[in-house]
Amino acid sequence: MHHDPVAAHVTQPRVGVLLVNLGTPDAPTPAAIRRYLGEFLSDPRVIEIPRAIWWPILHGFILPFRPRRLAHAYASIWYENGAPLLVHTRALAAGVEAGLSGGNGEPAIPVFPAMRYGSPSIASALADARERGVRRLVVIPLYPQYSATTTASVMDAVFDNLSGERWMPELRSVHSYHDDPGYIAALAESVRRHWDAHGRGEHLLMSFHGIPQRYFDAGDPYHCLCHKTARLLAEALDLDDSTCSVTFQSRFGKAPWLQPYTDERIDALAAAGVRRLDAICPGFASDCLETLEEMAMQYGDRFRAAGGEALRYIPALNADDAHVEAITTLARRQLDGWMPDAIDPELIARRAAVL
Repeated sequence: MHHDPVAAHVTQPRVGVLLVNLGTPDAPTPAAIRRYLGEFLSDPRVIEIPRAIWWPILHGFILPFRPRRLAHAYASIWYENGAPLLVHTRALAAGVEAGLSGGNGEPAIPVFPAMRYGSPSIASALADARERGVRRLVVIPLYPQYSATTTASVMDAVFDNLSGERWMPELRSVHSYHDDPGYIAALAESVRRHWDAHGRGEHLLMSFHGIPQRYFDAGDPYHCLCHKTARLLAEALDLDDSTCSVTFQSRFGKAPWLQPYTDERIDALAAAGVRRLDAICPGFASDCLETLEEMAMQYGDRFRAAGGEALRYIPALNADDAHVEAITTLARRQLDGWMPDAIDPELIARRAAVL
């Protein structure tokens, strides 16, 4: 196929959106989980331990054994059509693409789903965008609350994968949307929908993924952003400190992580007489191992063992209409002034004559 560099250089840049989620193993098997964990736990944004200390731990103790222990957990939440996080992220991307196209004759704006770790990779999504002529790209890491361990890591990977490009695309990115009105409204709607279907529990637990306390002490704003999200959600639902709690889950290792810990708070609520506990994980855009297995299954069993009656997990926003609308609005905000126009044939002809 003949490639016309003049036309490529003077054509109105095509815009696109890159939606990036954390990632997932390709299959619920020890081998696939080992590959995924190897990539995830090798990220210096995630593990801020000197390589000389961390590498023997990772390759000598974690990767040889942990994947086998996790295989059953992943298998317990796996969908027929794949990993929940990947299935929901693809559905969200399709919804956002449909929302951006508008159905009113506007040119289609492609939306590329990608995973920070695993497949489809950021590299493959960027290559797809390049093949489709995208010269202006909005990057939306699907982490509502910014952290260096998540959002910054995504941007690291984007720039790393573009470092060899001769003609890099223009980039805009969403730093955080922890207090975005559309996102808060979508969360509140999901809780109300749960209450309408199952009745209202006595307490709402808002559990976020934890990070090591020393990351927060070093300046990571994640803890504060989580609390603002929780405050806004509580206000939208007319809850106070007696009827809701903010906690942090999924800690790993012996060092202190953000507190209060979700498991300990669950024990305390059961001991205080709470029998029906509603739980939501506002930091997860899509359901995954931490929500479906850790929260719904592990913590559900723990709550019952501590004397509670039922922990009712409220699903992540996934590809709900309100979530699609919120992310589409974020994308449109970044796309302002970037919307594609038609190719100017006269400009191409003038440039070609000069060259």
